[in-house]
Amino acid sequence: MHDATGSPDVADAFDVIERKTVRRTIARVFTALLVTLAALTSGIAEAAAPASPAVTYTNPVAEQRADPHIFKHTDGYYYFTATVPAYDRIVMRRATTLQGLSTAAETTIWTKHASGEMGAHIWAPEIHLIGGKWYIYFTAGSSNDIWKIRPYVLESSSANPITGTWTEKGRIALPLDTFSLDATTFTVGSTRYLSWAQNDPAVGDGTNIYLAKMSNPWTISGSPVMISRPTNAWEKIGHTVNEGPAVIQRGGKVFMTFSASATDANYCLGLLTASASADLMSAASWVKTPNPVFTSNAATGQYGPGHNTFTTSEDGKSDILVYHDRNYKDISGDPLNDPNRRTRYQKLYWNTDGTPNFGIPVADGITPVRFSSYNFPDRYIRHWEYRAKIEPNVTNLADSQFRVVTGLAGTGTVSLESANFPGYYLRHRSNGEVWVDKSDGSAAFKSDATFYRRAGLADTSAGVSFESYNVTGSYLRHYNYLLVTQPADTATARADATFYAE
Repeated sequence: MHDATGSPDVADAFDVIERKTVRRTIARVFTALLVTLAALTSGIAEAAAPASPAVTYTNPVAEQRADPHIFKHTDGYYYFTATVPAYDRIVMRRATTLQGLSTAAETTIWTKHASGEMGAHIWAPEIHLIGGKWYIYFTAGSSNDIWKIRPYVLESSSANPITGTWTEKGRIALPLDTFSLDATTFTVGSTRYLSWAQNDPAVGDGTNIYLAKMSNPWTISGSPVMISRPTNAWEKIGHTVNEGPAVIQRGGKVFMTFSASATDANYCLGLLTASASADLMSAASWVKTPNPVFTSNAATGQYGPGHNTFTTSEDGKSDILVYHDRNYKDISGDPLNDPNRRTRYQKLYWNTDGTPNFGIPVADGITPVRFSSYNFPDRYIRHWEYRAKIEPNVTNLADSQFRVVTGLAGTGTVSLESANFPGYYLRHRSNGEVWVDKSDGSAAFKSDATFYRRAGLADTSAGVSFESYNVTGSYLRHYNYLLVTQPADTATARADATFYAE
């Protein structure tokens, strides 16, 4: 941009006063352009609440309930069933909220046979609604051979499956009459599939994951295909195991989790992925993630997470991971005889590439959330080498998860506890820098790590801001992508100090 006086022609055409007027006009226009550009690049105008707002639950949800399965029905209820330690019956409960299942009354809807088939090892019931009828898929042994494990189906046409009557549809006929369990069903497009775990002596020890199409809810059609077998070291600790398949679909992809290794602290989740448009009956369509996606975590005190299912939050905006684990590592005797697997929930997140991010099994108590930036919506508060900042695409999910707990300095306030470093909190230091520091129990630390939760300074309806407890008027904000506490006395500062809980 040239100054008006830069041209002799212009200088000749205007006197001194007129030249000053032109310069002032140009300066005002240029300043306005800079302000507009700053607003755009700072993202102040980019206020948009996230499509999947935060949900929190309190774990554990159900003590001594393993292999959980939840069906969210259009009648407004969640239906929950799981394996009981006695392995002798199928129980069910329902509630209008996921947390409500924790205290909902439980009913026994079916009991094992006194003799013969379905007389032992009643495992992993799942409830599904297909064609207006309820179906329960479960595993059972025989009273005279408890390890003759096979999949079976119950049917009910009652509106309420808890109070309705159930008809035994019998065993699911499989080409191989061998140890087989954990049947689940799902549809892709208009095709219904059954997936399960089974031993094939020709393949070797342990169980593999199989898939078949279905002609009705208790009958497979055609020849099954093996889509996964234990090949990695993490799938063969204690026992050679792929079992407990569960499916979630998103973005044209079919994701199938499965559980691997023995049912102790080595139990974990693996992941298979296929395109929804591919031939799912071709083993080549399924790709196994090289490493487990969900494993024991000593820091949070969670061991052997596995045999999961998926459901959605009450508002339908969040995917919820449902699974079991134990809160101790060492088990005396056979893990199958240890009754203390319990049902737990936590939010399932999604990476920018469309893959699910399971994070870690979070600590008992309230589940953590993430905080995205108001003016940089792809960036989340996270810690890196304990320094707090905002960054995009945080695939190490737990680095960007925090539990909002009662403030260390007192009620009416909150503190933000790291999900993967329990006992560490977002805390401002004397220079205003915000770090994830370990609590030393001092009054000074508690004050530095405590905030007042306020309505978002740049979005009072959906946003959230955090005012320092001991420096009034100073807010948690990002500056050059690093977190600090500073006064929020400008529009930019207020935008920088506003976040969304996800």
